[in-house]
Amino acid sequence: MAQTEINWDQQIPLPKLSPFHAKIAVALVALLCFINSYDGDFVFDDSEAIVNNKDLIPSTPLNNIWRNDFWGSKLSSNNSHKSYRPLTVLTFRLNYLMAGGLHPVGFHVLNIGLHSLISALMIDMFSVLIGGLAYDGNGNRLNHAPKASLLAGLLFAAHPVHTESVAGIVGRADLLCALFFQLSFLTYCKAFRGDRESEEKFSIHWIAVSLLLCAAAMLCKEQGITVLGVNAAFDVLLICNVNVYELSQRLFLRRKADDVSERVRTGLLIRLALLAMGGASLLYARWRIMGTGPPTFTEVDNPASFAENVFLRIVNYNYYYSLNAWVLLCPWWLCFDWSMGCVPLIKSAFDWRTAWLLLLWCFLIGLISQALCSQDSQRRRTLTLGLVLLVVPFLPACNIFFRVGFVIAERVLYLSSAGYCLLLAYALGHCCGRWSRHKVHYNVGKNLADRGNTSAAIRYYREAVRLHPTYVHAMNNLGNILKERNELVEAEELLAKAVLIQPDFAAAWMNLGIVQNSLKKYKEAEQSYWNAIQFRKKYPDCYYNLGRLYADLNRHLDALNAWRNATVLKPDHSLAWNNMVILLDNTGNLAQAEAIGREALKLLPNDHTIMFSLANVLGKLQKYKESEGFFLQALRINPNAASCHGNLAVLYHRWGKLELAKKHYELSLKLDPEAPGTKDNYNMLRRKLDQLYRTTPP
Repeated sequence: MAQTEINWDQQIPLPKLSPFHAKIAVALVALLCFINSYDGDFVFDDSEAIVNNKDLIPSTPLNNIWRNDFWGSKLSSNNSHKSYRPLTVLTFRLNYLMAGGLHPVGFHVLNIGLHSLISALMIDMFSVLIGGLAYDGNGNRLNHAPKASLLAGLLFAAHPVHTESVAGIVGRADLLCALFFQLSFLTYCKAFRGDRESEEKFSIHWIAVSLLLCAAAMLCKEQGITVLGVNAAFDVLLICNVNVYELSQRLFLRRKADDVSERVRTGLLIRLALLAMGGASLLYARWRIMGTGPPTFTEVDNPASFAENVFLRIVNYNYYYSLNAWVLLCPWWLCFDWSMGCVPLIKSAFDWRTAWLLLLWCFLIGLISQALCSQDSQRRRTLTLGLVLLVVPFLPACNIFFRVGFVIAERVLYLSSAGYCLLLAYALGHCCGRWSRHKVHYNVGKNLADRGNTSAAIRYYREAVRLHPTYVHAMNNLGNILKERNELVEAEELLAKAVLIQPDFAAAWMNLGIVQNSLKKYKEAEQSYWNAIQFRKKYPDCYYNLGRLYADLNRHLDALNAWRNATVLKPDHSLAWNNMVILLDNTGNLAQAEAIGREALKLLPNDHTIMFSLANVLGKLQKYKESEGFFLQALRINPNAASCHGNLAVLYHRWGKLELAKKHYELSLKLDPEAPGTKDNYNMLRRKLDQLYRTTPP
């Protein structure tokens, strides 16, 4: 079981911190960047949403929060902006109660604290979106991109575009919305814990909790509902690993249904239906709460939306998008209010500013093409999820679905900036690698190896090692390929050099142990395995390989203990369970083998290899009926297993069901004419049947 890691993450010039220390570092950066706003006053929209809002006063009935809009006006009023954010107003009221009045320091401190907390939690989001979703044996989420997620978190924590959301007290709506947005996403991830076998197995409970947190985000700011789109994209792209471009090609080219259904699973469709129903319910409830319909805005608020010419309206909307993109890319000039003619309308297609639109869409089309068509699945997934996180939270502010009351609002970029920071961190990570030529050769070699072209992959890995003689990841991957080609001596040399350069490279220690075991260097292999475990305490695959070594040395008790450790750390480790059953069977411990096999099937009820091994044990215990049941169940899952047909035939042979034995011997030989022992057993059965036919009277 050779293992590789996300290599480009290692090229980022940042320390590799533990999840806890990474979050502390990011939170501190966020705190330092915005701490100077703690003694600010109530400014701009704060006067209407806080100072003049009677819903904050303790004497006002608390129920009013749920009946009024963000500004304290009745939702039924025609003058209401329909901004329904009761949870945000509730926090303002709590600030008022704790401070004993309208003292801005408490309001600002809470905003700064929320931004620090959100920035820290972004580490978890980025680690999943960049490095994938994985859990250890205890169900703790693993971070396979620690440096990239740290870099993206630092960029998010310090981005100047957050000034309005953090320094302006009314920006708390964006902060609380982002917090519940994150919690909804991370809770959705919990629906796919490490003890689940595939994307078909998921927890309805955690999906329901995720929907409730989405509702909470929406009660802080309307933008919160967009987390459902991010969750859906995460499910399709990362959980089910769907290649959207390939799937669309299959659909348009009308391939066989099986070709499409292999990626679109029943579980995915159920989850998407749950998200769609949850979203529809929230939108319906929101529409009912609005009462008199959508809010009304004036031309001063959003001039482009009042343009009579549809073409010019679209051009101006796209110009607004390009300005938002520029604010994210180069936040040199920021503004709390972009209305009142700050952005003059484009009134002609020949206006020089249309060049910005073309530049924006050229860049987006190039990025989308990479996201959809790249041969590198990891790049395809990360870029697509980054674009989703950038675009989807911005959709409510884009004027497509309804008119909004502003030209540009930096506060609506608070969530979208997370997608921008993810894409920027990914780009910087790859730039760090490209500065060294060996990185390119490594990536090409890895892609070729993933496609099965190992001969070409070896050439690129060798060149990567030649250009950078201490490139341990290239040595590890090259050693693995050479091991599979049985070029064991060179594989051992490469892996030994890798661990000499980086002594804590646990995967290389384990792979070195596998090679040394194949070379019958058992003592050295055992030490290599223990070194791997020393540097990675919870390493089920290493315990599995250690068990194989002990089995080769006839150290049966040690082998069983090693495999048991593997199953404790990873309960669905099929190979470890199966090897325990086989070893106990071979050593005559049939009762214990039966107990282990039954225990394994409780955790892996559809594992045909364990069914096969348990069936063999039950046959030796003369529990023929149970043995037959497990053989037949295994064959229903894997009908073309020649060994299963052969062993079932042996069972029937012993049981005296000779015609059934004959049938399964023939099926086994049809699938594998060279199956060891099967032809001899079949000939023996035929002689016995011929003898019976001769002695049986007509």
